[in-house]
Amino acid sequence: PGAGLALDPATPFVFAAALMRAVDGPVISAQPMIVAQRQVKSPAEIAIIQTAMDASLAVQKAVHGGLRKGISTTEVAGFVDAAHAALGLKPLFVAVQFGEATAYPHGVPHAQTLAEGDMVLVDMGGILHGYRSDITRSYVFGTPTPRQRQLWDLEHAAQAAAFAAARIGAPCSAVDAAARRVLGEAGFGPGYAVPGLPHRTGHGLGLDIHEEPYIVAGNDTPLEPGMCFSIEPMLCVYGECGVRLEDIAFMTENGARWFCRPAASPEAPFE
Repeated sequence: PGAGLALDPATPFVFAAALMRAVDGPVISAQPMIVAQRQVKSPAEIAIIQTAMDASLAVQKAVHGGLRKGISTTEVAGFVDAAHAALGLKPLFVAVQFGEATAYPHGVPHAQTLAEGDMVLVDMGGILHGYRSDITRSYVFGTPTPRQRQLWDLEHAAQAAAFAAARIGAPCSAVDAAARRVLGEAGFGPGYAVPGLPHRTGHGLGLDIHEEPYIVAGNDTPLEPGMCFSIEPMLCVYGECGVRLEDIAFMTENGARWFCRPAASPEAPFE
């Protein structure tokens, strides 16, 4: 046979089909090779992501400072996109949820208006030189109830446990398991059951918003220096609220580091 071809899975079908007809040799997927290269970031890539994350954190702080009773999720989303653009990032996405709507990981199909005592969830990202930022903050507009504080503190503990489990050589699944252990010991779950954590704990971040390595049960990929990934073990309690604290970590020779300082408390998340 003639020369073979390794195809990027992202190649549009019309081009892939033409290339496959043009070669005599075997055609295989280039995905394993691409994943191996992309899931480990260079210092330059990490520096770009750091700048993008710093910008998105600044936008999060501005949102928190500008909330008022009666503001709509649509208004907040518009501000987030404009603020990212003003800071030199291409707006990528924004999800804003208030009150009971925060319990749904991917939002609800209708806008909400902010009321005193609502849980607030703001998830956002932008693009800088092709690289993504991604950060979520959850907090209470007003004074948290004991129940809101309990759920927030539990989410905070689950995120911290997952971060502590992110060690060089540890499998990605161990990071996911650490977060679920904290939630399970508090009576949530088990596994992916709700009330609890109904999705993976995290995902890789780089040229795509979701890429390898995935922080999920069954992924035994060992963590190594240069890997960047989110830690966001969202706690969902339908009928009440949800809490998602999402921060991006990157692996160094000495273990995991945060790009941004994690949230501090449900009433003062940026102190």
